[in-house]
Amino acid sequence: MPPTDPPASTPPTALAGRTALVTGASRGVGRSVALSLAQLGARLLVVARDRKALAEVQQEIVDLAAAAEVFPCDLASSSEIQALVSRVDAAGGCDILVNAAGIGRIGRPLHEMPLEDFDTIFATNVRAPFLLMRAVVPYMLAHGGGDVVNISSLAGQGPLANGAAYAASKWALNGLSYSVAEELRAHNIRVSVVAPGSVNTSFGGAGKDRAKMLQPEDVAAAVTMLVTQPRHAFISELRMRSTQKP
Repeated sequence: MPPTDPPASTPPTALAGRTALVTGASRGVGRSVALSLAQLGARLLVVARDRKALAEVQQEIVDLAAAAEVFPCDLASSSEIQALVSRVDAAGGCDILVNAAGIGRIGRPLHEMPLEDFDTIFATNVRAPFLLMRAVVPYMLAHGGGDVVNISSLAGQGPLANGAAYAASKWALNGLSYSVAEELRAHNIRVSVVAPGSVNTSFGGAGKDRAKMLQPEDVAAAVTMLVTQPRHAFISELRMRSTQKP
């Protein structure tokens, strides 16, 4: 689907001169976020495991008259993240970081979950955002500010049967985000959480009416709103639900 048109009050060049790094950018929410930020003039650094899908997103961004660089990376691998950080530094850093990548492994009770699945969930959903924030914040500090948006979930605020590890990872991401926000707010760096309910992506939604679910473009619109707010304010948490229960 095409990116959601920005609000009429948002100038089409609102993000001109800014560089945005978006993880999980090959599909779903991450792709929609990357396209929406490009539509406002941002230069994109797009990150995901699927090199071919990233190349397709890169072309979509170029078609929007914006620039994009592709960074294939498995965010569950700390060594690949280290290599990614070096490439981002060489590319000139970033002003906006959107941690949209996430995995769930939902569908089985905790006592049946393999340890490697638990470790992979936390590596992708918590450690990767930590490592990327730690990497880009010095650049933001040196350049007078920036924006970090971490895509969490309503599952990070309540119980999720047969998804305990996923829920726990999102609770952890929330705590990490809120604490870092307090550390950085005085430095003109805004750290926000977007916590959607079920989104119509390949991630989940089995048995639900996908037409009634949140769409990736809905989440992208929320991210766009957060990073284009006046600099004197920020929204620390944004919870999203579909109007009708799917």
